[in-house]
Amino acid sequence: MEEQKLSIWMWLTAVVSVFLTFPAYGDVEKVNTVQWKKEAINSEVPITNIPQLSDIPRPQTSVKDLLAQEVPQNQVIQVTGVRLNSTASSLEVILETPTSNQLQTTVKNEGNTLSAVIPNAQLRLPSGNSFRADHPRDGITEVMIVNQNANSILVTVKGSTSVPKVELFDSNQGLIFALTPAASSSQQQTPNQGQKPIELLVTGEPEDSYKVPTASTGTKFSVPLRDIPLSVQVIPRQVIEDRQIVRQDDITDNVSGVQKVIGYGTSSAYTIRGFADFGYFRNGFRGPVGLTPGDTANIESIEVLKGPAAVLYGSGYTPGGLLNVLTKKPLDTPLYNTSFIVGSYDYYRSSLDFTGPLTTNNALLYRLNASYENADSYRDFINNQNLLLAPSLTWQIDKKTTLSTQVEYQKSDFVFDSGLPLVPQSLQIPISRSLAEPGANTSHLDSTSVTYTLERKFSDNWSFKQGFNALLANLDLGSYTYYYSPNLNANGTVNRLILKGPEQSENYTLTNELFGKFSTGSINHNVLIGVELYRRQLSTNFAGAFIAPINIFNPVYGAQPGSFSSQLGLASQYGADDLGIYVQDLVEILPNLKLLAGVRFDSSNSFAKDSPGGNLINEQVDNKFSPRAGIVYQPSKSTSIYFNWSNYFNPLYSSTSKTGELFKPQTSEQFEVGIKQEFLENRLSATLAFYEITRQNLLTADPTNPLYSIQTGEQKSRGIELDVTGQILPGWKVIGTYTYTDAFVSQDNTIPVGNRLIGVPYNSASLWTTYELQSSNLKGLGFGLGLVYSGDYEVSLPNTFTVPSYLRADAAFFYRRNKLRIGLNFNNIFNTQYYYTQIGALSPAPPFNVRGSVSFEF
Repeated sequence: MEEQKLSIWMWLTAVVSVFLTFPAYGDVEKVNTVQWKKEAINSEVPITNIPQLSDIPRPQTSVKDLLAQEVPQNQVIQVTGVRLNSTASSLEVILETPTSNQLQTTVKNEGNTLSAVIPNAQLRLPSGNSFRADHPRDGITEVMIVNQNANSILVTVKGSTSVPKVELFDSNQGLIFALTPAASSSQQQTPNQGQKPIELLVTGEPEDSYKVPTASTGTKFSVPLRDIPLSVQVIPRQVIEDRQIVRQDDITDNVSGVQKVIGYGTSSAYTIRGFADFGYFRNGFRGPVGLTPGDTANIESIEVLKGPAAVLYGSGYTPGGLLNVLTKKPLDTPLYNTSFIVGSYDYYRSSLDFTGPLTTNNALLYRLNASYENADSYRDFINNQNLLLAPSLTWQIDKKTTLSTQVEYQKSDFVFDSGLPLVPQSLQIPISRSLAEPGANTSHLDSTSVTYTLERKFSDNWSFKQGFNALLANLDLGSYTYYYSPNLNANGTVNRLILKGPEQSENYTLTNELFGKFSTGSINHNVLIGVELYRRQLSTNFAGAFIAPINIFNPVYGAQPGSFSSQLGLASQYGADDLGIYVQDLVEILPNLKLLAGVRFDSSNSFAKDSPGGNLINEQVDNKFSPRAGIVYQPSKSTSIYFNWSNYFNPLYSSTSKTGELFKPQTSEQFEVGIKQEFLENRLSATLAFYEITRQNLLTADPTNPLYSIQTGEQKSRGIELDVTGQILPGWKVIGTYTYTDAFVSQDNTIPVGNRLIGVPYNSASLWTTYELQSSNLKGLGFGLGLVYSGDYEVSLPNTFTVPSYLRADAAFFYRRNKLRIGLNFNNIFNTQYYYTQIGALSPAPPFNVRGSVSFEF
């Protein structure tokens, strides 16, 4: 009772419980009695004649009847042991309890993961209240069993390539999950003799939820989010499809503390916890800065880790956090999906997703994702074409060794949108207006990424993983209009400079990681030891030319630029060779008390030149330790309270002082405390975080010579973040956020202390929710509603003017039946005028627009 009072006091669950009075569509349908054998386990005789969960008719339910099925807490069944037993064709997971016939089981499949919830049971194991086995059998990579709240157990099973098939069996030793990996699912089984009828209630497979219980970005191995002292938010594929997101930077609407920034052409950029970042991670590997198109056709999910994470990922990204894109993997079940989208402003997009086995024994699997997009724009003179090709292979070399490879090729032909000048008058002109010259040369951007991952399992507790990624990106900038004056001229014109030329980026990453589990007495350890080699290089060779000013209120086009000169552009080359060595341990001190600690040593050998192959400006070596520590205390099965402290550094190798002195790396430090709470029988989860980040050693103008810099700058960001995801009722999914961010200059020579950082509102919030009918002839029909709010924010440092606040509303209608899905998305339905920040400019956001989609699986 004390635990329940604590949760209610913290989260005001009385407000949330109002939702329980809403009826669900449909009636209760009793599941017929399932009859099969009840006897002791015999490893020589496979379990047979047990109905598949997919064969049992899916019940139609209402909230009233669902609640009536709950078992009171004083009748919660204790599971006192967990055993694994391997048969000729399956793995048996045995939950030891003398009353297994009273257990209720709800099963859900998502990707290659099977999740089963037992809502009337609790683990009471001698070694702690959780169980985990890695690679217990060929075709199954992980079995995890945990108490997810005060009266339910969560069983999670991950297949190496696809979800295993499951059968349920009741014996005098407990409830058995008979898991058959896909590679052996076709093998025949011998029926058991002497069957005795029993009843096992199966409540069916629930609809896909927006809630994702586990993630790997925070620790580099899969772990329940409630067990780590970090704020990690996951955007699953379901949200991407429901919102019809085709550019990955649009997911920022659904993650607290993250704002969208317009990057180069079709590339993606973000502000996380107040600090801008122009790159992101892909499957744990760092990408180049600003030069990677963000197509979503090949994306399975996106994980956002808040706060510094140098302990695992080194330097080179914002201290506010990082965004890690997880791509789709090959499956051993054939899947062929095509989709088409047509939208406003001559928007056309087609994509395909094909996957399946290439050999009869499923040892070699493939997947091919591809998309093509052709679109005009609500902005004058702007259009683009984008192509994505992403083939991948998975080779199960033997029972303990897996090799995965993937190639991603993305190409964009686009007209660079230069946005509007950073002056208040830009808010008064039509958002369609472009101040660049029409008919400017089209820019070209292409990137190629090649990745391989080799995994070797030594035993149940120890494994090794090696990963390599090479990412090459090339930009041919046809024309970019740069507004080089901070104010309008007296006649209403703005000064312009044209930039054009090439930019190349090269990134190479090699990681070697050893993961192991062991115990010291009653304390359990999950240890990660890693070595990373990382080489990066960015070369720009832009030339610039002046062009006649243009009146922003009455533009007259047709001006021609003068002579191009590298002195007016940006020609430089910089890069680094980094070595990182890191150790991390996730320690289970008690079943409800966990510690995460780690440290990384980085040695960065960096250089900067005034042009590609030109004069060396700077070369230096920076050595730095980056520690991180955090603790989680779980006062109840549905509540986690956590604290973390972390550091970050970023070498500054492109500048020197007026005396030629090298600058120290930028450093950051974060303190964060938060609470994670489960609601509605674990269907809904929330994370509330409070943090403060201090960023030091920033460059600021030298007061004796403004052409040079000194290192006295400091910035702070303090905030509150709330993320809520999950399912309120069957078919009713929701993802919501609220953010308060106070990001400001705390020390500087030229910028007034207290100035707000660029593009960061004090308050922002969002909500996206969908409901899908669960029964009747209209089953599969659904609708969605989205709201996005942003307070006003500054557009430059020092602060000059603010962009006003806005509230945007979106809506969607969809219908899915069997293998067909039809959708209609209405974005910005009230035609709200708002803006994004851009590099040196202001970017108008899209007005009201519509997109229709159809996808078919065959």
